[in-house]
Amino acid sequence: MQDLIIQIMNDFGYLGIALLIAVENIFPPIPSEIILTFGGFMTTYADVTIWGVILSATLGSILGAIVLYGVGRLLSVEHLGRILDGKVGKILHFKKEDVFKACDWFNSKGKITVLLCRCIPIVRSLISIPAGMSKMSFHVFLPFTALGSLVWNIVLVYLGAAAGASWEKIVEGTDAYKIITIIVLAIIFVAAILWYIQYRRKNN
Repeated sequence: MQDLIIQIMNDFGYLGIALLIAVENIFPPIPSEIILTFGGFMTTYADVTIWGVILSATLGSILGAIVLYGVGRLLSVEHLGRILDGKVGKILHFKKEDVFKACDWFNSKGKITVLLCRCIPIVRSLISIPAGMSKMSFHVFLPFTALGSLVWNIVLVYLGAAAGASWEKIVEGTDAYKIITIIVLAIIFVAAILWYIQYRRKNN
């Protein structure tokens, strides 16, 4: 996959960067770390600039995020609530009221959540879906998504440019960051489930 990404970037420049990042936002397994750090390295030998790479990547990030935001809007809270009212809800021990409470929380804290999550691997793509589900205003979602994406892109592109031909070492470092992120998210997820089960037992 890495060779294909590099080939597309070398062949299409800014357009290739924007399209790859847009696809990466929709399909998180595609590594943005490779695209951004190699994009930084490209500025040392190709006819592209650091800010050209950053802005192209940010445009791609926004386009991909808009697609997932639209998916979230289609997966309405009401529809999910109806699902949880059935057998699925009984199996998972969730009620539709739980979803509404979660969306209320997201609406109150959503702006900073979107901003911060755009700088966290994997989550940076998926955060657009709950933003759409909770019907966060698009005029709020867009600038916070753009700002968070811009920060992430600036850091990795500049690191790639500074590393030069050793840009792959930056990717190795971000891989470690990604693993740590997955572990932390797994711990938070398990802790949240345990807390929720205990909470339900006390209130039943």
